Amino acid sequence: MSGALPNVRFSALNFKNNQKTLFSETDSGKTFRRQVQGQRFSFTVSYPPMKRSEFAPIMAFIMKQRSRKENFTITLPSYMNAQGNETGTLLVNGVHSASDTTIAIDGFASDGAGRLKAGDLIKFAHDKVYMVVEDVTSSSNSATVTIEPPLREALDNNSSVTYDSVPFTVHLTSDVQEFNSSNSHKDGELLYNYQFDVIESL
Repeated sequence: MSGALPNVRFSALNFKNNQKTLFSETDSGKTFRRQVQGQRFSFTVSYPPMKRSEFAPIMAFIMKQRSRKENFTITLPSYMNAQGNETGTLLVNGVHSASDTTIAIDGFASDGAGRLKAGDLIKFAHDKVYMVVEDVTSSSNSATVTIEPPLREALDNNSSVTYDSVPFTVHLTSDVQEFNSSNSHKDGELLYNYQFDVIESL
């Protein structure tokens, strides 16, 4: 692991779901489909034009990754935080097996609808990030949360749950990184433009 990306003031974020499916189709149009485990999120990150003083720490950090060799973490900007009204410290309730998609969670700050919402990101005590796919209503400070993809690893009772500022463990997808610049600032200083692609490291 090689640290956390130091600047997440992105100008654009292209978020992708990567899920392999084995697919074949006969001449008559009948299809055969089978899901393959190993779903991963990936994204393309774009920065706004920056002066060298702003861009240099980002460029140095990317150089430290040695192209695709190292893993690092990216915590997406606050607009990707949970949409719901939850503020509590959530914990897994009971033991859950790999491949489960419904997770019992307790520690909700209060009861009612909208504690977490479909589309929220969530993470447990391993590197994989998941998505909440149904709105969550809690009762007695507990709820069952439906996620996708299925759990990659088993969960222990009382293990941690992260639902805001969810960190992704990722690596670069290309050995070539381009750092472009242009003389477009009003004071004549070069402005740097940078875009890169990452995918979850499992």
